[in-house]
Amino acid sequence: MKNLKIGEKITRVPLIQGGMGVGVSLGRLAGTVAAEGGVGIISTAQIGYREADFDQNPAGANLRAIKSEMEKARAISPDGIIGYNVMTALREHAAHIKEAVRAGADIIISGAGLPTDLPALTQGSKTRIAPIVSTDKSANVILKYWDKKYRRTADLVVIEGPEAGGHLGFRREEVENYTTDSYAQEIRKILETVRTYAEKYKTRIPVVVAGGIYDSSDVERVMALGADGVQVATRFVTTEECDADIRYKEAYVNASKDDIKIVKSPVGMPGRAIMNTFMRRVMSGEKIGHSPCHGCLAKCNPNEIPYCITDGLIDAVRGNIEKGLLFCGAKAYRAEKIETVREVMQALFA
Repeated sequence: MKNLKIGEKITRVPLIQGGMGVGVSLGRLAGTVAAEGGVGIISTAQIGYREADFDQNPAGANLRAIKSEMEKARAISPDGIIGYNVMTALREHAAHIKEAVRAGADIIISGAGLPTDLPALTQGSKTRIAPIVSTDKSANVILKYWDKKYRRTADLVVIEGPEAGGHLGFRREEVENYTTDSYAQEIRKILETVRTYAEKYKTRIPVVVAGGIYDSSDVERVMALGADGVQVATRFVTTEECDADIRYKEAYVNASKDDIKIVKSPVGMPGRAIMNTFMRRVMSGEKIGHSPCHGCLAKCNPNEIPYCITDGLIDAVRGNIEKGLLFCGAKAYRAEKIETVREVMQALFA
């Protein structure tokens, strides 16, 4: 693997810390990863949940927090590479992208749908852009669209596999049927597709693999496939610098392999989470009451959902682990202790 070039900056370690909302990867975690030579990523999903007026004005609270969390990260790493993860599925995703550019994002990574308007929303800025794709089909669609409509291509591509945490870019049966070997074939196809556009634009498009990257053997595995770097999220949850409550981190440490299940989000997308009292209630068919709508997801009808994803994720990150939604990656059960960001990065590239 070679170090990643993001604009005029170059990593010391070819690693991106994955964006984790709500409130799991904010300024402290992203700034520390950037200071250690990787790419630190702040998630904008309900980023303003700690603002005093979040319940009354979530859109405004989120925009203020996008700026303030970058300021926190820059205080830790003035010259490091720091960006944002902005989900396409967010109702306010366009406003988040524009605010992230104003805040000085080095890169914006966008998934949970195809980020068709990402080039337009960042046009004229120095912010680099990267789509998250899970299949060769989705890679072809987004790169072809950007090529035809904007006459440009991606600055970087993130391949997020079926072992990732949170919302997944697959149908449930695909998640259950993919194996490490079969998904390796998908990664090779995506690499070839990206290479085609890199050649057309006479540029280099780094490809980073995410989902199930937990130790150095995983890094070596995707390196052998031709990846330029890795994106790691779950491993950084159990770090001292992670922005979540200590009880959230301990839930990972205490989880067994059997505790981790594929679940359904309120809008029908499959995701991966740690089973707890909250999720058992959901999976038994119970409809859980929720707070007034905070306007997070574009395709969500508050009157029809079985539970509120904003409520669930905020409860979790605040440490109410039996009441909250504990999104995680497939290998979260491997966490044995709370580490530092530096220790994690050294272990991954040992």
